[in-house]
Amino acid sequence: MRLIFALPLLALAGCSTPSFQGLFGPVVPPPVAAPAPTLDVTPPSPPPQNAVTVEQFDTTTQEDRDAAVVAETPAGDQALGVTVASLGPPAEPGIWLKTPLVAVLTAGRVEYQGKTINIELRPSGGAAGSGSQISLAAMRLIEAPLTLLPELTVFAFNP
Repeated sequence: MRLIFALPLLALAGCSTPSFQGLFGPVVPPPVAAPAPTLDVTPPSPPPQNAVTVEQFDTTTQEDRDAAVVAETPAGDQALGVTVASLGPPAEPGIWLKTPLVAVLTAGRVEYQGKTINIELRPSGGAAGSGSQISLAAMRLIEAPLTLLPELTVFAFNP
């Protein structure tokens, strides 16, 4: 009796072979997301497929991180507002903030608890006040815990 219930399962198990793929349609690999537009002419490479640690996901170079850290707060930047940010997709490389505070890709900076970093401001398309997402690399640079929702003051560079 058990054999009767097992036969349909065995028959379906064979459907993954190439000769049976037409029965349920072709096997299509998942689409690969296009990289996000960026102001960086040489953006960091995406993390490896088998990345599991923070260090493996953060592919920014030491030069990129050093350039992002602001030693002296520049005067004359345009204050855009304050936003609460969550950690964005860790597989999306770079030092960026997706925020409803900008409508176009913009160079800027963020402040968090005395830390200021240069950052790429990307439009999120969200409604005003809907919050933002910050990259893993940026989160590490402002030294915010990855599980925290930091409140950031956002500035755009004046041209």
